[in-house]
Amino acid sequence: MRVLGLDPGSRRTGFGLVERTGNRLRSAAHGVVVPRPRLDLPQRLHDLATRVGEIMDRTRPEVVVVEEAFYHESVRSTLVLGHVRGALLVAAVERNLAIAEYSPREIKQSVVGSGGASKEQVAFMVRRLLDLPASLPADASDALAAAICHLHRARITAPARAASVAAGRLRALLESKSR
Repeated sequence: MRVLGLDPGSRRTGFGLVERTGNRLRSAAHGVVVPRPRLDLPQRLHDLATRVGEIMDRTRPEVVVVEEAFYHESVRSTLVLGHVRGALLVAAVERNLAIAEYSPREIKQSVVGSGGASKEQVAFMVRRLLDLPASLPADASDALAAAICHLHRARITAPARAASVAAGRLRALLESKSR
C-alpha cells in the first residue's frame, strides 16, 4: 500500500510517501513544497494545489492523508490553514484518491505512543521506523508520520473488517443449510 501524508501549511507544506510491503515500511519520497515568494493567499493556494497535485500524479498513492486542522491562538492562522487543507483535499479529489484525516494527537499516538509527544520525538520515531538519516525537515517528518499513522490504522481495521465479512458469510451459509 502506498500512502501520501500531507502536513498542510501556507508557507511550507510537507509531503511524505510511505509504502508498506508485508511488515516493512519504507519512505518512497518526502520533502517540502514552498510556494513561490510574494504570492497573495489565492495564488499561494493555487501554487500549493498544483505542485502537490503533480506529486500525487508522480507518486501514485492509493490514499492521501491530511492532518486535521487544529486551532491556533490566531483566528487568521486557523482560517488560512483551513484554506490550505481545502486546496490539498481538492487536489486529491480531482485525482479520485481516497482521503483519510487524523488529528495531530492521533498521529502522535500512533507513531510515538503518546498523543502529547513533541515534534522532536515524532521526528525521531519517523526516522527510526523508516530507517532515514538524522536530518529531515520537520514538515516532511510530520507528513511521513501522518502516512505511518494511516498504515497502522489500516492494518488494525482491515482484519476486523475481514472477520466481520467472514462471520457474515458463515452466518448466511448456516442459515441456508438449516432451510
